[in-house]
Amino acid sequence: MMEDDIDELAEMIQSSRRAVVFTGAGISTECGIPDFRSPGGFWTRYKPIEFNDYLASEEMRLEAWRRYFKIYEAVAQAAPGPSHKFIARLYHAGKVSHVITQNIDDLHRVSGVPEAAIIELHGNGSYVKCLSCGERYELEWARARILAESRPPYCSACAGIVKTATISFGQPMPEDEMARARAATFDADLFLAMGSSLQVFPAASFPVMAKSNRAKLVIINREPTGIDALADLVISGELGAVLSAAAERLWRH
Repeated sequence: MMEDDIDELAEMIQSSRRAVVFTGAGISTECGIPDFRSPGGFWTRYKPIEFNDYLASEEMRLEAWRRYFKIYEAVAQAAPGPSHKFIARLYHAGKVSHVITQNIDDLHRVSGVPEAAIIELHGNGSYVKCLSCGERYELEWARARILAESRPPYCSACAGIVKTATISFGQPMPEDEMARARAATFDADLFLAMGSSLQVFPAASFPVMAKSNRAKLVIINREPTGIDALADLVISGELGAVLSAAAERLWRH
């Protein structure tokens, strides 16, 4: 991590007016949440349950719920880290218009970024939705129904299938969130990609989209990404350390 790179990052943020932040698993692993896609991660040990299989089988839905509650134990105990707080501070300073995230842990909202400014491409794992009518339920409601009835829960309003408000393997990407993300990206003058390998598409297309629309592109990640060559600035390092150093320059007074 070069001091000149941190200086340049701080200057780019300072001169921006409509920055968009894009976050991946790297911002959440610093809070103790595992990266489920990494080698040895959850999805390398369990074959993902496809969305169509979830719809077709009560047995598959029960297994999906069992796995999810196991995953969510780690997520529920996590609190926003310094990187989340840095982004929230940038938002409230008027520098960031939107946060686009691949994460489902709800930590951007908990850190103080308003829901209206958060675009969750892969959904939100902190609650449950009916796939038919959209009725919202809490996770504990689903857990209680499963324990009481020994079957997957159904919507109390319309009897439809419910699932976590996340995007499963094989499930279509949410149209509204994708449209909002495109609009925010095309309006950005600076696009900050943080803690993402930029390998999961279509989410990873947004940094390319921003650069093609003449926004400055910054990539901060521990490992190289496939689009580093497009970026105006690439910083390799731990996200928390990079942003803490940038914060010292931005708010040293």
